[in-house]
Amino acid sequence: MTTFLSRLSPRNLRSKPPIVPVLRLSGVIGQGGGLRQGLTLAALAGPIEKAFSMKHAPAVALAINSPGGSPVQSALIAGRIRELAAEKKKPVYAFVEDVAASGGYWLALAADAVYADKSSIVGSIGVVSAGFGFPELIARHGVERRVYTAGSSKVILDPFKPEREEDVEKLRALQRDIHEAFKDHVRDRRAGKLTAGDDVLFEGDFWTGSKALEFGLIDGIGHMLPVLREKFGEKVKLRAVTQTKGWLRRRLNFGSALEGFAADAIAAVEERAHWQRFGL
Repeated sequence: MTTFLSRLSPRNLRSKPPIVPVLRLSGVIGQGGGLRQGLTLAALAGPIEKAFSMKHAPAVALAINSPGGSPVQSALIAGRIRELAAEKKKPVYAFVEDVAASGGYWLALAADAVYADKSSIVGSIGVVSAGFGFPELIARHGVERRVYTAGSSKVILDPFKPEREEDVEKLRALQRDIHEAFKDHVRDRRAGKLTAGDDVLFEGDFWTGSKALEFGLIDGIGHMLPVLREKFGEKVKLRAVTQTKGWLRRRLNFGSALEGFAADAIAAVEERAHWQRFGL
């Protein structure tokens, strides 16, 4: 039978160290090809919920290492983090590892405070679209491209047809809209902290963590464990939050492996291009 005195034993009187859940946001943002999984809200919804459901956790930490990707998925993931931070009334701290650029920086802005290493790459607040054109190649080999549409704008920027200026302008108009949304998001999340003008911050350039701190894009230079120890005590513990795969999902992934190899190879090349922009 448990007595009152036994409940007051030295072991029970010791306070438990605080535990901070760590949500890792690493990789290109958006749907991956084949079996490669990019960062999407569908994939991260569970881990995000789990991180904020730890009742006694004093905060949630984000480990950011992303060169960017889909602007929509960036907004969806960051938006869900902000919703739960407000609902659970928990502060969020982001820690940039190698890079938080473009959509990766959008994810970092989901935090109440952003930290980076002096040599981290931060920024790239802009929009980019890249591709290839092959009209001369297929003409040289006697290949004829046949596309039939209902609607004059159904097919634009076809890589197998000569580029049309009106198609390029449509793409640029889309990019301008997305860029404005990105700039508004940065101004909102970094209100009162930015020290450089739009002509510096919003032209797609990127900087080291030291320069990003100077411009007000981040709040400090520091790594996760030392910063969280300073905030929550030397005994603070970090707990990685991951998504577990059930037996059925593992079997389905295994079964689709052969079909995914070709798509994986293409996705790997595209992903490599994302990282190489930042010398990584």
